[in-house]
Amino acid sequence: MEENQKLKFIKTNFWKKVKETGKKIPFLKDVVAMYYCLMDENTSLSAKTSIALALVYFISPIDAIPDVILALGFTDDAGVIATTLLIIKSQLKPEHYTKANESLST
Repeated sequence: MEENQKLKFIKTNFWKKVKETGKKIPFLKDVVAMYYCLMDENTSLSAKTSIALALVYFISPIDAIPDVILALGFTDDAGVIATTLLIIKSQLKPEHYTKANESLST
């Protein structure tokens, strides 16, 4: 999947996945902050690439461990998100978390 296709896939499916997962996952705020970081024009291309790959994995119904399996379903997603957060930590700004909090509180 090329970069433009990944971005289109994310923009089309991201909020639907967030609504589906609801509060089931403890790292949802990080995922939403990563989304806002991806959309930020000041984020580096390398960080955007890492975020896009992580979000495509998070959104995709094809998973190493299917999300419908209770207690284990999101562990692979958590690993991908945590690793990506380490890679992009210098690019993730407080305003991304502010927007995430606003989005999740509505």
